[in-house]
Amino acid sequence: MRKTLFPALFVLLAAAGLTACSPGGSGQGAPAGSGTASASAPASGTPSADAEATSPAPSPSATAPAAGPGQGNAELAIMIKPSASGQAVNYTLVCQNGVPAAESQHPTAAAACTALKGNAALLSPAPRTADKVCTQQYGGPQEATVTGSVDGTAVEAKFSLRDGCEIALWTAAKDVLGSTGGAV
Repeated sequence: MRKTLFPALFVLLAAAGLTACSPGGSGQGAPAGSGTASASAPASGTPSADAEATSPAPSPSATAPAAGPGQGNAELAIMIKPSASGQAVNYTLVCQNGVPAAESQHPTAAAACTALKGNAALLSPAPRTADKVCTQQYGGPQEATVTGSVDGTAVEAKFSLRDGCEIALWTAAKDVLGSTGGAV
């Protein structure tokens, strides 16, 4: 009798634990994606209205320019710091219709202006969401700060090489950050 009682008791306790851990914590059905039908989720596998309301939609950024081609107009101050104690390198980038202006002091101004004209949102990446997983790799101590405007939109961006996500953002903006921006 013990051989059948303990497995049955274990199954009941496991089911009670899953119910307690379900969304809302009030025992209203199985967790989403478990394949178990409940009163709050139809058996067809489509989530209930309650399940969809548990995660808020991300709010759109009102100030970030749309990704894609832009006008190619920019006035930027760029600071690259090679390390915490290293001397910062500063230069300006001024672009008019995707072409560097005479006052630009950027080491690769033509490539930077072309990059900004090709993607106006290059220096305004979407904020990282809490559920974003990034590789834990270190790309170096370099940091960059870019301030100014691109196509009339204010820009204030910071770049580093602390993890895979930051390295990807730096790599995407490498033409704007310039040849002194690091080894990436």
